[in-house]
Amino acid sequence: MMARRMSYEGVAVAVPVTVPYVRYSTHNAHWFIGQALQQLVLQSGIAKEQIDGLTISSFSLSPDTAVGVTQHMGVSPRWLDHIPTGGASGVMSLRRAARAVQAGDADIVACVSADTNHVDSFRQTLGSFSNFARDASYPYGSGGPNSIFAMITANYMRTYGARREDFGRIAVDQRTNALRNPNALFKKPLTLDEYMGARVISDPIHLFDCVMPCAGAEAFLVMREEKARELGLKHVLLRGAIERHNAFAEDPIMVQGGWRMDRDDLYAQAAAKPADVDFVQTYDDYPVIVMIQFEDLGFCAKGEGPDFVRSHDTSFAGNFPNNTSGGQLSVGQAGAAGGFLGMTETIRQLTGEAGDRAVKDAKLGLVTGFGMVTYDRCLCTGAVLLGSSQ
Repeated sequence: MMARRMSYEGVAVAVPVTVPYVRYSTHNAHWFIGQALQQLVLQSGIAKEQIDGLTISSFSLSPDTAVGVTQHMGVSPRWLDHIPTGGASGVMSLRRAARAVQAGDADIVACVSADTNHVDSFRQTLGSFSNFARDASYPYGSGGPNSIFAMITANYMRTYGARREDFGRIAVDQRTNALRNPNALFKKPLTLDEYMGARVISDPIHLFDCVMPCAGAEAFLVMREEKARELGLKHVLLRGAIERHNAFAEDPIMVQGGWRMDRDDLYAQAAAKPADVDFVQTYDDYPVIVMIQFEDLGFCAKGEGPDFVRSHDTSFAGNFPNNTSGGQLSVGQAGAAGGFLGMTETIRQLTGEAGDRAVKDAKLGLVTGFGMVTYDRCLCTGAVLLGSSQ
């Protein structure tokens, strides 16, 4: 029997911050973290000294850790966490910060993720990302996420009959969303014909299936609801949260993720069902993972992802809005900050700050996380439901 968990009632999430993305930067991760913390202070109107909790996620901060950031930035939190789970770090940062404020271990937690991208740093990051995965794949002439996700994508296509056009619909709709996001690096429309005609990277992965590595930061604040109201901050409420690691290890190649194990718990926490969700922010390092999440989050059955995409408009104005910021496929992937992109976008959507890409009458948003790729899957999955406070 599953143990009854403490609810997340009374936890508020506020002040979404994006440090503008750039393709390459000579600034280090500390600089981007500092910019994010500064904006959290300026946009919230609170003093830096009031931030008494901190989570940090970054691939390029090494050899420093979160505690080094406290000295560099002149903060003295009484609660601290370093969360190295990549694309799952946004969900996991929020979960841990929520428990900290519920327990009274911190009053205001800053959740920050940032990475730099020097010209040669992405290659170096890939080489040291996972010794386990590197040693298992490099001897065979394979390496890096493109080849890994080419294998996952090809296997999914064979198993469930997906076509490249189905993945293309996801990428094209996300580009439509990105054109209304001033923070997105991609500013040109993308047609399905352009997607189909793009050069091969690692068959069946083509150019527009891949995210663009870049530098930047994302951040938000977590506190109790009464504190957010006291400070006069626009905020959303945490309605439910799940995480899972090394799910379905028995599958030879990933066709499902940990969301599938825990989604019933997620919806039960929020007293909601999939049909109640107004928009979804899926972690989108590759389109196949978006499609798998549509299935694993309960919007369609396993294997029905291709038909689901064919029958739904996933743009911000469509009947199933997904990645309303444009997602990493069209905004860019600022390292571990990619795991925070859906979180900051959801806060903006539910507090009336999404501009002309706003989802009409949205009250409930679902944000996912997915991170730490090995040679045949990612190991970390998570999701949260965020609700409007109005």
